[in-house]
Amino acid sequence: MTSYTKTTEKNLMVFSGRAHPELGEAVAAQLDVSLVPTSAYDFANGETYVRFEESVRGCDAFVIQSHTVPINSWIMEHLIMVDALKRASAKRITVVMPFWGYSRQDKKHRGREPISARLVADLFKTAGADRIISVDLHADQLQGYFDGPVDHLHALPLLADYIKEKYGEADLAVVSPDAGRIKVAERWAARLGGVPLAFIHKTRRTDVANEVVANRVVGDVRGKICVLTDDMIDTGGTIVKAAEALIKDGAEGVVIAATHAILSDPAVDRLKNSPAVEIVVTDTLPIEDAKRFDKLTVLSIAPLLGSAIRAVFEDGSVTSMFDGHA
Repeated sequence: MTSYTKTTEKNLMVFSGRAHPELGEAVAAQLDVSLVPTSAYDFANGETYVRFEESVRGCDAFVIQSHTVPINSWIMEHLIMVDALKRASAKRITVVMPFWGYSRQDKKHRGREPISARLVADLFKTAGADRIISVDLHADQLQGYFDGPVDHLHALPLLADYIKEKYGEADLAVVSPDAGRIKVAERWAARLGGVPLAFIHKTRRTDVANEVVANRVVGDVRGKICVLTDDMIDTGGTIVKAAEALIKDGAEGVVIAATHAILSDPAVDRLKNSPAVEIVVTDTLPIEDAKRFDKLTVLSIAPLLGSAIRAVFEDGSVTSMFDGHA
């Protein structure tokens, strides 16, 4: 009669898709592990194939993929990786999406519109995901779209501490790009030592994407270095118009801080020519060399993701470590 020994030792395995391999490598280095070797390629008709080159049975799997351009292809690869892990008997699968694709489509503004952010969550649940880790969700309610735990990490401490160290001697003010993000701006202000707040009153067209009609500064920014914060920069239109409004209202300078650098055209040209003295972002999304410029500073998000993965793997508290509060 053959006897078997059952082991209860947990096995951490980290996987990376092809969208942002540098980030996957950096996160794995933080955890002192190697990425699991993976074969991934596209067939002639565009279909994606994925196979892991090591056994994943019984492992605690963390699958990293940045939802960047071409976003539909990389989301599909992410889903296929999760499905492959589920069918190969991984014990627990955590989807690590530093940027949640379709996160701006989180509610219906008009009739006959989809809620695509919810659809993405449902797709990952169907594929076999047990948990999601993401950074700076566009809207807090996205945490409720997934039927399972969602660890919502914040890059605020990383970004704010960099700005405090570089501009801490200046007369600072924190500016929210719209009234809806005032609570985030309050946390920024507290992290920077209780500096004053302002916000931009804006009107956005619902029939044209990425277009702001009007900007008006609410609050006193005269003579201050304004830290203009947002969760993402896409085409740059909104954030650059806000920076221009601040300078027009008497601000001494503007520093733009955002987590997700989508940088769709013509964002780079707009930011280069904007009155901002520096644009500070993280590498949740890959930024190709052609889109890097002198005023752009990119901070690594890998230590934050690595610490969160370690906390999840060890069944520790993620919220207490990364809630973004001062």
